[in-house]
Amino acid sequence: MPLRRQTVRAVLALLPPAAWGLFAGWWTPRGPGTVGTALVSIGVSLAVGLLAGWLSRSRWAMLAAPVLFAVGVELVRIGLRGPTVDRPHLSGFGVVALLTGRGVHGLLTLLPLLVGAAYGAGIARRVAGVAPRGPVVRWLGRGAVGLLAAVLALVTVGAAVPARTAPIPGGIARFDSVTSAGRHLGLLIRGTDPAAPVLLVVPGPPGGSEIASVRRHLAALEQRFVVVTWDRAAGPRSWSAFRSPAAWTLEDEVTDLLAVTRHLRERFGRDRIHLLAHSGGTIPGLLAAQRHPELFAAYVGVGQVVCLREADRSQYADTLAWARRTGRTGLADRMAAQGPPPYPDIWAYEPLLTNEAGAFAFDRTGAGEDETGMVGNVGVPEQSPLETAHVFGFLDGWDVLYPRLQELDFRRDVRQLQVPAYFVDGAHEVPGRLRLFDEWYAQLQAPRKDHLVIPGAGHRSLFERPEPFVAYLTRFGAGTDPAGD
Repeated sequence: MPLRRQTVRAVLALLPPAAWGLFAGWWTPRGPGTVGTALVSIGVSLAVGLLAGWLSRSRWAMLAAPVLFAVGVELVRIGLRGPTVDRPHLSGFGVVALLTGRGVHGLLTLLPLLVGAAYGAGIARRVAGVAPRGPVVRWLGRGAVGLLAAVLALVTVGAAVPARTAPIPGGIARFDSVTSAGRHLGLLIRGTDPAAPVLLVVPGPPGGSEIASVRRHLAALEQRFVVVTWDRAAGPRSWSAFRSPAAWTLEDEVTDLLAVTRHLRERFGRDRIHLLAHSGGTIPGLLAAQRHPELFAAYVGVGQVVCLREADRSQYADTLAWARRTGRTGLADRMAAQGPPPYPDIWAYEPLLTNEAGAFAFDRTGAGEDETGMVGNVGVPEQSPLETAHVFGFLDGWDVLYPRLQELDFRRDVRQLQVPAYFVDGAHEVPGRLRLFDEWYAQLQAPRKDHLVIPGAGHRSLFERPEPFVAYLTRFGAGTDPAGD
């Protein structure tokens, strides 16, 4: 009878963490993305761990509870796609994805489950009068659990710290959100004069965020504009807006951008919004400006995309030649073996992405941003610790959407705009991209158009050399044409 009762208790102890894992996999499939969901996840996990430990009366619950929870989560999200939820991948991106995906999720759920199970089992054993272990083993166990509890306390405090932005006397400085197709998209709004023109900043990759970069390098724009920096769907402030991989399309991105634009027009009473898009953000940005010119006062494309397939193939050839020329045999062999793009996922694109700064290096003396790009800008108060941890969530969005954009070619699809169009590139942009841009720009028809090339800058010219970029855009705020003298 005692053995049977013990078996029943063990089975009952297994049910709560398994059920919690199934629910969490449905509720937060890519991990908690807000302060609220993070604190709830920690609290529920701690309670479930306590219950599992209490029911089992065994410290084996410290292992069983986290394992069962993880199995439940993985079963529910088995149909998702993206580096942070796929099987672990042995590469630089793979390590980053593992840490920012399962690593962060584990700190917010597995750690409290383990700590709760340890305390629950200890309390139950004392209540039941189970004979304690030897003093050395007992104190070592208590010390280890106490250390884990201290780590959990630090994690909880970190998860509870919200993002904040410094007030602007007489101006506007706040976070905002927009609902698009039932999903919430996050914005940062800052400007010294709420009546100034509104400038909407669209970051590059799907799931991307440039809040930190804009705050570090483009704060001067707040003197002339109400600067609105948008986190695209699945970005840190738009974490819950990650669409199903099977359904995520470019049209969704354009729809989101238009929803944000219409919200800003209504909120600030403006007929038209100035649109600033960078890199991959120029794809939905240009399409939105083409389809709804009545919403925009001007379009500014930085590192404008023209044709991903041709640009990537040119970059592939240049990178492969650089690898061979500089003796990077392993990289050259890998690239030659997989052949030129397009590729089906981010793993195959990783050699191009991670070696771009080396293959197209230039003198960055005096640059505002180094070769680490947006990663080097994290740590601003406008991103909470949890949001900072999710900055690399763009890997999932990139993996899902980028391969679906390979047929895009603006030389064919966008030959005319009905809004003024201004473009900015660094003089050290990847050459293949510049060649495509020059070809497209020559045929583009627009009421006004201009192309600024910034010396000493590359693909992220607006952040690398912010002074000439801000001066260029400041002419908008002064009511003059940036292309003028």
